[in-house]
Amino acid sequence: QVQLVESGGGSVQAGGSLRLSCAASGRTFSSYTMGWFRQAPGKEREFVGRISWSGTTYYADSVKGRFTISRDNAKNTVYLQMNSVNAEDTAVYFCAATSHFQSSQIYDYVYWGQGTQVTVSS
Repeated sequence: QVQLVESGGGSVQAGGSLRLSCAASGRTFSSYTMGWFRQAPGKEREFVGRISWSGTTYYADSVKGRFTISRDNAKNTVYLQMNSVNAEDTAVYFCAATSHFQSSQIYDYVYWGQGTQVTVSS
């Protein structure tokens, strides 16, 4: 079973930056597409972005140009670099894994981390 643990969440000022990390267990980590999702209070969990095992990335329009996803397969870790954050970025951020090459659907992701809170202050 793959275990995912997010870290790096916290409070950040609007316009600032924050980097989230997701550490994964399992030697087969590199074969998974890794996704980032977020859930704000009163809202459904939404897709943020994903990165395939080959490094191909895709982002939701809401974060495109501001967030960057990368992965270090040697360290079994995926990152979410958040730049130019705003109040709408406040949410619990989740790391997840899927065997699908490309998916933005929550139900396709089998493994999930516990989430890490990101709060953007003004």
